Amino acid sequence: MNRAARIALIVAAALASVGFLTLAAWQVQRLGWKEDLIARVERQVHAEPVAAPAPVAWAAVGKPDEYRRLRLHGRFEPREALVQATTELGGGHWVMAPLRLDDGSLVLVNRGFVPPELRAPERHAPPDGPVELTGLLRLSEPGGGPLRRNAPAQGRWYSRDVAGITAQLRLAGPVAPFFVDESADPAQPQRWPRPGLTVLHFNNNHAVYAATWLALAAMAAAAAGYLVREERRRTSP
Repeated sequence: MNRAARIALIVAAALASVGFLTLAAWQVQRLGWKEDLIARVERQVHAEPVAAPAPVAWAAVGKPDEYRRLRLHGRFEPREALVQATTELGGGHWVMAPLRLDDGSLVLVNRGFVPPELRAPERHAPPDGPVELTGLLRLSEPGGGPLRRNAPAQGRWYSRDVAGITAQLRLAGPVAPFFVDESADPAQPQRWPRPGLTVLHFNNNHAVYAATWLALAAMAAAAAGYLVREERRRTSP
């Protein structure tokens, strides 16, 4: 191996070490973000439910509000959209139904999960008359699934896209830009749709990833150091 090739190896090892250190720093940042998320969700899902944000406050609803417990009172509109879902109960659909609140505004409510054999509206009709429910505020999921785009014209939904579902259902009146995952009702544990299946467990492997990148950075730095010493030995008189 000539000297130019040896120098190139030294540079490559040094750059690899810097790159691995950058990835480790990024994972440390992600660790802080994930820990903050988990702590925030834990606080909010165990807090007392509050009234849904009023229409004048909708523009300010964002990430800090997600998973906040809400109490809603209103009447379900006689329409719905089914969103494909995979849950601990298997594959099926989320039932997204508009709830007309007492102030006249609408909020899409994820009433829960139904298996394919119960997807017909008459198999899981909402209650007649006024209802009061609690649930978790969730942000809209536009676009679709990882490999599948929503197809509103065909009524195929792979994500809970509030704006898209609102347009498909032709909802009249102000519609909240978020939706609500209905909480389980202890008095109706086997009800369909089955609510209370919101995933609240978040994988947190960022510390392991950071340690891995740091180990690789140390190995690349050690390799660069070794190559530098060898180059000095070769070129010393």
